[in-house]
Amino acid sequence: MSMEYSKTQLYNEVKPYFLVIIMQFGYAGMSIIGKYALNKGMSEHVFIAYQHAIAAVVIAPFAIVLDRKRTPKLTFCVFAKVALIALLGPVINQNLFYTGMKYTTASFARAMCNVIPAFSFAMAWILGLEKVYLRRLRGEAKVFGTMVTVVGALLMTLVKGPMFNLPWANGNAHQESTNAANKQDITKGALMILASSLSGSGFFILQAITLKTYPAELSLTVLICLMGSLESTILALAIEWGNPTAWSIHFDITLLATIYSGLICSGFAFYIQGGVMKERGPVFVTAFSPLSVVLVMIIGSFILSETLNMGRVIGAVVIVVGLYLVLWGKSKDQLESTSDSDKVVLTAQNMDTMNERKTT
Repeated sequence: MSMEYSKTQLYNEVKPYFLVIIMQFGYAGMSIIGKYALNKGMSEHVFIAYQHAIAAVVIAPFAIVLDRKRTPKLTFCVFAKVALIALLGPVINQNLFYTGMKYTTASFARAMCNVIPAFSFAMAWILGLEKVYLRRLRGEAKVFGTMVTVVGALLMTLVKGPMFNLPWANGNAHQESTNAANKQDITKGALMILASSLSGSGFFILQAITLKTYPAELSLTVLICLMGSLESTILALAIEWGNPTAWSIHFDITLLATIYSGLICSGFAFYIQGGVMKERGPVFVTAFSPLSVVLVMIIGSFILSETLNMGRVIGAVVIVVGLYLVLWGKSKDQLESTSDSDKVVLTAQNMDTMNERKTT
């Protein structure tokens, strides 16, 4: 019995880590494939509208079957929250992110997103979703780790250093000319990605709050994707007005990017992060975003011929250190909350035993 319990306990402990790591692999793939599609001339605004429409269509059957007995009533308050979540995430966050990535590179854009844990941590702290004990080591670790993560992101984006001559990243004249043009808009792209990160942090926080009153992850995911597709379509129509060719999808990388992003990054990622946030909170989910930076930096050098320099490598190492500090603090919080709950159970059991003795 104890062995079965320990296995179940180990599974429950490892599961959130495994899910968010898989999610970061999905986000890394989105950055690479999305950047490749944008380089081919695809409109990022149309791309986002299609992406969330696909996600809603795919996830809806699962929500109907699995959430049919536990889906709460959709009140006006919940609907308003869903509309705001869709505005913050699919519309503002992703449109600014993809536009900023169009002006820069995939690894640069993903590196800038490492300010999301810092923004999310600050928002969660202010709103009372994250408890921070500044006089305890675990609280200091979370605060310091968040600051270290931001420093690592700044090192990756601002410090260059000597270049690494990777043989597989050479000989791509088209990519070099694209990068040369992007360097002229590096500041514009960085500001857009920074704004998208702020909006993305609000998206995570508001999703965590909404799940408390609407605890059906799949159904909430479908609603967010539906509203995100509707709002993104309105925005895309306004921006691409008079350009009907922007809505055409061919059987090439653009179609692959749309399907991949819809299935992995909007559909199942929203569902996974919702489930993990119910258990561990929004800061835990966003703390793993530095992992996708390292993945995009490595994969991008192969597929997109993006060059690496010393600043990006040092920044990646610093980011990983900050990530581990935050996760260490979160794990200590989890252990203390578990021990507190065990004490409550033991106290209740002792009270029951005393009452039984009194009655006998």
